[in-house]
Amino acid sequence: MHKFWDTPALPASPAPPSLLPGAVEVRHGSRSLRLAPATVLAPMSGITDTVFRRFIRDLGGCGLIMTEFTSGDGLVRSETVARRYLSFAEDERPIAAQLFGSDPEVMAEAAALVEKLGFDSIDLNLGCPAKKVVKCNGGSGLLRDLPLLGTLFAAIRSAVSLPFTVKFRAGWDEAHLVHVELAQLAEASGVNGLALHARTREQGYSGQARWEWIAEVKQAVRIPVFGNGDIRCPEDAAAMVAATGCDGVMIGRTAASNPWIFRQLESYRLHGRYDHPTEADRAALITDYFTRLLRQRLPGALGKMKQFAAWFTHGVEDGARLRKAVYEARSEDEVMQRLEAFFAVPCAP
Repeated sequence: MHKFWDTPALPASPAPPSLLPGAVEVRHGSRSLRLAPATVLAPMSGITDTVFRRFIRDLGGCGLIMTEFTSGDGLVRSETVARRYLSFAEDERPIAAQLFGSDPEVMAEAAALVEKLGFDSIDLNLGCPAKKVVKCNGGSGLLRDLPLLGTLFAAIRSAVSLPFTVKFRAGWDEAHLVHVELAQLAEASGVNGLALHARTREQGYSGQARWEWIAEVKQAVRIPVFGNGDIRCPEDAAAMVAATGCDGVMIGRTAASNPWIFRQLESYRLHGRYDHPTEADRAALITDYFTRLLRQRLPGALGKMKQFAAWFTHGVEDGARLRKAVYEARSEDEVMQRLEAFFAVPCAP
């Protein structure tokens, strides 16, 4: 299956931008979550905190944002978990909380807490391939136990009245694909929407996403299906919709390196074209994001600055020198001073 970025020297004709859906509704009973446009910021550990989420919101074009994936067991045991991972501002709406865990009773209690916190929807993580999560039978570890998943779906569904969705991978490995069976089980258990990262747990983030698996899920259920994997530009999103018939797209890693992707997608859908960020845009983005981190006083701000410098500086002239300067800084203030010196513009305190 051709993706627009596969052979940049000889790109295939892109799918019509009009194929991109302008909106989609995720319904549960009388409650409806409308995503307009039909795009979702994927939950990413250590990335989609409140600062990054609001950053994406301000850039525009994203229909739904999600929190970092959060331990249901940790949420039930400690209020600190809720304050650290599940605090959000009103201007982040619509927003979904993503949980992971495998104990149906615990996850039902955690889901009820999420509803009390005021989230617009709840999402269950069945995709994380990290060993420490899988070892506890969380994330993609649950793909090996469909009977337990059925119990887990039912427990969460009975505990909340808000829309309930699931993000999952196609299976543990290619010899054990469960994407269609899991999707049908989820729909029968009252799940209201699905997002398939079209890779297996064994793949991690390597290789190419198999979009045909998204098409198979879409054909197997009637609830909304979001496609995830290998969307690196608006043309890819249109190609995914054309190839799979999915109701919307979810974007993760590309949003971390190109936070403009959602705005670009919406411009492409409406006008058939989009702008690329200039070096000045990237300079403003880096200083703005770092300034927000410091104002929010989130734990680990210095580490986040260094992490994001690796992504945001691509496209900046002499970006390697800037990354080195940020990596070698020993404090948040020193990072800001080095940014100011590099771009020769004052950074807000």
